[in-house]
Amino acid sequence: MAPKITVIGTGYLGATHAAAMAELGFEVLGLDISPEKIEMLSAGDVPMYEPGLEELLRRHVAGRPGSSGRLRFTTSYEEVGEFGDIHFVCVNTPQKHGEYACDMSYVDSAFAALAPHLRRPALVVGKSTVPVGSAARLAALLAEQAPAGEDAELAWNPEFLREGFAVKDTLHPDRIVIGVTSERAEKQLREVYATPIAEGSPLVVTDFPTAELVKVAANSFLATKISFINAMAEVCEAADGDVAKLAEAIGHDERIGSKFLRAGIGFGGGCLPKDIRAFMARAGELGSPQALAFLREVDSVNMRRRGHMVELAREAVGGGFLGVRVAVLGAAFKPDSDDVRDSPALNVAGQIHLQGGQVTVYDPKAMENARRVFPTLGYAPSALEAARGADVVLHLTEWREFRELDPVALGEVVAERRLLDGRNALDPDTWREAGWTYRALGRPRA
Repeated sequence: MAPKITVIGTGYLGATHAAAMAELGFEVLGLDISPEKIEMLSAGDVPMYEPGLEELLRRHVAGRPGSSGRLRFTTSYEEVGEFGDIHFVCVNTPQKHGEYACDMSYVDSAFAALAPHLRRPALVVGKSTVPVGSAARLAALLAEQAPAGEDAELAWNPEFLREGFAVKDTLHPDRIVIGVTSERAEKQLREVYATPIAEGSPLVVTDFPTAELVKVAANSFLATKISFINAMAEVCEAADGDVAKLAEAIGHDERIGSKFLRAGIGFGGGCLPKDIRAFMARAGELGSPQALAFLREVDSVNMRRRGHMVELAREAVGGGFLGVRVAVLGAAFKPDSDDVRDSPALNVAGQIHLQGGQVTVYDPKAMENARRVFPTLGYAPSALEAARGADVVLHLTEWREFRELDPVALGEVVAERRLLDGRNALDPDTWREAGWTYRALGRPRA
């Protein structure tokens, strides 16, 4: 008989995981402490934009015509404990206020609330990104506080979701990592992931510490690669080189590869920035502060890109923003997402606004979230309206919609045809042929 699955925490990770588990054929019960979120999900609506997620949810949530009915939601830990055989913990681990370290309060609260309701053998599976060493502590907590005692077992199964591709990454992962301490736990997770394993997804079975380290190590590597090419962009500007051509040339080396080598205003979002900082903090706690000292410069390079974009914009309009109209295309930290957490685009827009610029922002999906974070910025219903009367246009999130803009049509509504490409995603020749002054980061001559 197939195990029944619960998912604790129904944010970006949890909602996706719950819907995907139902898609794989399991009976699933999702839990959140927010009644409003549970009501929304039970109606087949998602609280964030993620391509394909709403359709997947509606295919399985109970009570909708034509759905499989395999997916339900609740606010009751008691119901979760009675229902589930395998419990996935998918709550948030944000950066601590005023510190680099990870805030474990949500994870700790979830485990403390779940443990008293585990009265029969169960597997609790952590998916949240946590400091190494957390799993061993939480396993001890379960053994101590769960009525089932040592039969309430722990495993760690880090997530590797990319916003914009979360459904694909859950159903067809490029790897599955499980940290376990028993054959029983391994067997149960092999059953959960039987379909993607059969399709060829590699399964890496390891211990708790290694499983905890995989996610932060991967994110640190990606962040380093992004900051490396952005550091090269700084050198290219000083040396009058072209970072796009440089990236193309080194990307042909199979040891390096071309992915994550597009210079721009840097990375943001709810994962990479906080994960590399928490990793540094944890290394210090473990007595190895020098091992990850390089990540401080990775972080520093990344943050410098935002200020540099502001400087390029100031230079483009003649030295100051007071009374200058600035159009910002993009608010989300990346395309195919409405996530504005630590968004470089919004950070740049906010800096220019604070320096006197009249900033108008447009994003295909992130407008509502952007307004909540920066209510004093101007917002427009389209790229054309955002650019109307602008003295300079900044392209800061590489949505496909922006790549397909008509430079001629946009040129007819702006005050000055000045374009700064903060993502190196637009074709310089096309825009210059339409009469625009085009500038991109790391490409002074492009």
